[in-house]
Amino acid sequence: MSENAPAGSSAAVRCLTYIDSRIAFVERQILAISVMLMALNTVGNVIARIGFSSSLFFAEEFNRFLIVLVTFVGASTAARYGRHIRMSAITDVLPAKPRKVMMTIIALVTAALLFALAIFSISYLLSLYQSNRLTPSLRIPVYLIYSFVPLGLLLTAIQYVFAAAANILRPGVHLSYTVKDMESDGSSSM
Repeated sequence: MSENAPAGSSAAVRCLTYIDSRIAFVERQILAISVMLMALNTVGNVIARIGFSSSLFFAEEFNRFLIVLVTFVGASTAARYGRHIRMSAITDVLPAKPRKVMMTIIALVTAALLFALAIFSISYLLSLYQSNRLTPSLRIPVYLIYSFVPLGLLLTAIQYVFAAAANILRPGVHLSYTVKDMESDGSSSM
């Protein structure tokens, strides 16, 4: 722990690390199962087309649902590993302290925007729920398919809050809770 770290930050870091590891576990399970289902669905559809001259009636719709799921849950995973696209021309030339402040501000603003988007998406989800729309093939309520949008946005926002916390509670500059910016150490990030 750094001498400059706030009192009690060790307990805070342990708590955040535990929460992050639980979220990461759930995300990995969701992503792994979704990708496997997508592959099975696609292979099954190809076999049906070649072997029976007819596609599975639900294949495209089911894959579309899984793509929404993987996209929004995967956004959180990308944030956890500092893999989102970032514009770093300004922050790369800053000294360590201003760079750390800038990364904290960027993480907090990004988290606030993602929380706002999550709220808007919940509002949209409620309107979908009230519309009673069903998907054409599987006859699943449309709101169920898009229910992973606010979840993914919330999880990603949490990752950015964690990134800000890492910059506040830990020494060095952090791209995410688990990834330290190697540029701040003087070494290459690639």
